Amino acid sequence: MRSEGRSDVAILTIDVGAGRNVRLLGTVYGVACLSKSLVKDVIANVRNWTIGGELPAYSTMMSEGVGIVLKRVEEQARAVGADAVYGLRLSTTSITQGAAELIAYGTAVKYLD
Repeated sequence: MRSEGRSDVAILTIDVGAGRNVRLLGTVYGVACLSKSLVKDVIANVRNWTIGGELPAYSTMMSEGVGIVLKRVEEQARAVGADAVYGLRLSTTSITQGAAELIAYGTAVKYLD
């Protein structure tokens, strides 16, 4: 994934590049702790208890969080001179009601060919 078309670091979910020789540079990661306002949290909970379905405020929060952690992965990769990040993984945990932690990590690589 390329952020706004300006990145020179490819962030990929594949574990190996097809036919590419690489040097492994190590793990890179990005972490973000996200929360919604109390008012939006109450509205989302009322919707969850009464109507069901998607909770748009939380969907938006998580989408924004993915953008944040991918940018941080990219920045770390660029700092170590990587051409790409292989094996990108995303993980999320609930910290408390209305708050979540989002983690992205992968292996920074330098192309040798």
